[in-house]
Amino acid sequence: MTSESPRRGPASRHRHALTHRWAPFFAAVLALVGGGVAVLEARIVGDLLERPGLEEFYLDPVPESSGDPGEIMRQEELIGLPFDTRAWRILYRSTDLNGEPLIVSGIVVAPLGPPPAGGRTVLSWGHPTTGSARDCAPSMAADPFLDIEGLRLMLDRGFVVVATDYAGMGYPGPDSYLVGATEGNNVLDAVRAAQSIPAGDAGASVVLWGHSQGGQAVLFAAERAADYAPELDVRAVAVAAPAADLTALLDADIDDISGVTIGSYAFTAYAGVYGDSVAGAQLSDILTPAAVAAAPEMNDLCLLTHTKELHAIGQPLVGNFVLSDPTTTPPWDDLLAQNSAGSVAFDAPLYIAQGLKDTLIHPQDTRDFAKHEASLGIDVTLAEVPNATHATIAYFTLPGLMAWLDAHVGL
Repeated sequence: MTSESPRRGPASRHRHALTHRWAPFFAAVLALVGGGVAVLEARIVGDLLERPGLEEFYLDPVPESSGDPGEIMRQEELIGLPFDTRAWRILYRSTDLNGEPLIVSGIVVAPLGPPPAGGRTVLSWGHPTTGSARDCAPSMAADPFLDIEGLRLMLDRGFVVVATDYAGMGYPGPDSYLVGATEGNNVLDAVRAAQSIPAGDAGASVVLWGHSQGGQAVLFAAERAADYAPELDVRAVAVAAPAADLTALLDADIDDISGVTIGSYAFTAYAGVYGDSVAGAQLSDILTPAAVAAAPEMNDLCLLTHTKELHAIGQPLVGNFVLSDPTTTPPWDDLLAQNSAGSVAFDAPLYIAQGLKDTLIHPQDTRDFAKHEASLGIDVTLAEVPNATHATIAYFTLPGLMAWLDAHVGL
């Protein structure tokens, strides 16, 4: 069931008026001017028309206390969108690691044309780290589709694509950065949300695909699906350079600028999630006073758009960031283990892509994780790409991923 919040301020009404006023013109541009450049320009025009009053979509409160996970609480159709599709910005219900209700934002994109019998396969995308602040949500970006890696290929295969922002980004809520169970629930409930949009023609078959932080998110989704969302038919799971083993990740990177940035996001999130219930899980229990002082400013900055500023704050903290090794210091060692993937098996085949020039997620750590997953009985394919970095691996592996989907699940 979908519902619109009755609270709509002047900015939101102005934005909807602009949408309706310009929609015929927008359609005419697409109809009269051919070629990829024209389509891209029209998409940019549509993106700009959606900006006025955008904040109100996220900040108007919606009820959080009751309702089923996956229920859409607010939606609006987008006009700046990929060619030959329809798309929606959504707020939907989900839950955190403790089962407490959350509202999460995201987008849904569906190809045009008749769906297959039984509906379209739903691909749930887990995005890599963009930050942890509310306005780092991908769905709030000027082009919310740009960083869904492989979007065009997935749409051309007939998939409905849904992309969660994760809790605490977009719609206000508790920080969920690298909190695996919460992110996994968000990924699964996004599928349920996509299925509730009639025009999307989404079916029960599901593919999970994520990069870096998103790799951790979809691995947790795969592990939790049988109990949390048993009605979903998870047919395949694919990850690129996944943040699967957080102990290995922080052990390798805590003494460089990447570790300081990731640690600032993660330790702040963990202190917020666990600090009141787990002894020793306050931020000051693991970070130096200088790092504690810098954390709020770092957490207000988005990774891709404020890299220079993040490095300016974080670089002086390299070597003076943590009070002790979090991978061996209770309770942080246990929290990292709890939020590392691989605790249980799942039935779907697993594709893992790793760039051999990745200096953040180290290739050997991914090899070790792949072996661990295989030892659980999971059908694992490890694809190593010689020249791929952490930033490029998800794109470089797309041809191999498409072939793997064809060979393993016929989607």
